[in-house]
Amino acid sequence: MATSRILVADDDQAVLESVTWLLQENGYDVVPAQGGAACLEQLDHRPPDLLLLDILMPDADGFQLLERIKAEDRWRDLPVLMLSAQPPEDASVRSLGLGAADFIRKPYRPKELLARVQAQLRMGALLRSAHLALLRTEEALIRAQQDADSRRKLVDILHEVTGDLSVPELFQILVRRAARALGVSHCSVVLARPGDTQAVVVAAFENPGIQHLTVELERYPEIKAALESGQPVLVEDLDTHPLYNGVRECWGSEGLEIPIRSVIALPFSIDRGEYGVFLVRRTSDQERFEAADLEFAQAVVTAAVAVIQRAQMVENTMADNARLEQLAQTDPLTQLLNRRALTERITAEMERALRYDSTMALLMVDLDHFKTVNDTYGHLVGDDVLRDVAQLLATTIRASDIVARYGGEEFLVLLPETDEVGAESFAERIRVAVEQHAFARDTIFGPLGLTASVGVAVFPAARIESVEDLFARADAALYRAKADGRNRVRL
Repeated sequence: MATSRILVADDDQAVLESVTWLLQENGYDVVPAQGGAACLEQLDHRPPDLLLLDILMPDADGFQLLERIKAEDRWRDLPVLMLSAQPPEDASVRSLGLGAADFIRKPYRPKELLARVQAQLRMGALLRSAHLALLRTEEALIRAQQDADSRRKLVDILHEVTGDLSVPELFQILVRRAARALGVSHCSVVLARPGDTQAVVVAAFENPGIQHLTVELERYPEIKAALESGQPVLVEDLDTHPLYNGVRECWGSEGLEIPIRSVIALPFSIDRGEYGVFLVRRTSDQERFEAADLEFAQAVVTAAVAVIQRAQMVENTMADNARLEQLAQTDPLTQLLNRRALTERITAEMERALRYDSTMALLMVDLDHFKTVNDTYGHLVGDDVLRDVAQLLATTIRASDIVARYGGEEFLVLLPETDEVGAESFAERIRVAVEQHAFARDTIFGPLGLTASVGVAVFPAARIESVEDLFARADAALYRAKADGRNRVRL
């Protein structure tokens, strides 16, 4: 990340110069901007890989500036690290809610700032890589679709194919359509790699029940020759072709009568390193294959392979979209849902509670004195603890419950179909589980002990009409819980 470009926007000249110096000393390309207007000017000129943004500036409100940045498509994925001297309880919650990637309080600690910068640059690079891969896949898909469209004009082989078919279903349809187009009684798709001794028949027109039938390639010299040479193999007559000299002796010794007289084996390759042979055969009572038949069969197979590649690209694109969606909803450190994703679930759960006259609860879990862990043992240990807490919560909740990371050392637990009594009981179970858990630190000093405070909010309730109201009620309950050291669960 030595060439990563970082934009630092702050009205305090001393802070601006110190942050710029620190980042430049660590190999980053730093662009300082004194104030909000200069920040927007630099963003228009050339978007950076990371933005460090002060919340309080004379010419701009950092929150409004963050909201504007996240509203622009061109800057939406830009990671923003907010800097502020405000209390983190207020500033961090609002910053993360508006789309900031992280929050750090002034005066900053150099090692902490560098660690957070590195973490956000890694995540930004991962997102950019995923977007680029998806864009390339979509472009390749468009090209494949255009190519397939032109080939469909040559051979009407795709009229039964729809976008909902899987690759195995496509193989079945393609052997049927190809057999009819070529006027043959035997048409198969066989998958294998050059050098293999066995192959797998994945579709056969003459026997639709055949799926994943293993065959020995020594018994099918035309398939073996097509795979090894990468070229089409035309056998006009099995009885006289030298390719079958050894096989014919086996047939004779085993007393087998082979009805096949003429064969075309067409090798192909598709995505993900898959190779195979499109095998078409005619029996003794049919005309033998000629060179013209080989040319036509190649056109049919070329169109068929284009369809298979297109289907695989569609499947890959759908998988990439699913991975990107999961990435956007997941906290990178704990792999839990992030606040944005949980907000959507809470909204749906609140609507369901009103519709069916039921209740739901939200628990806000905060690790007590977690700053001491980071200050004493370092942020790597702190990150390990947060991951341990996430795993502990995930194993403590019910199957219908949802746990998410709210930010920092705070976690949220959504409890559907739960009233005040059940929520308080569940909160106490979580508090005890954290207190009794031995968090691994190192082999010299042994495990680390922590406690947690839990704030509980229940819906429906007076003056709670939105998700933000529910968050505020849970946050207020958490504040009361932390003020009482004897019992750290509060409604």
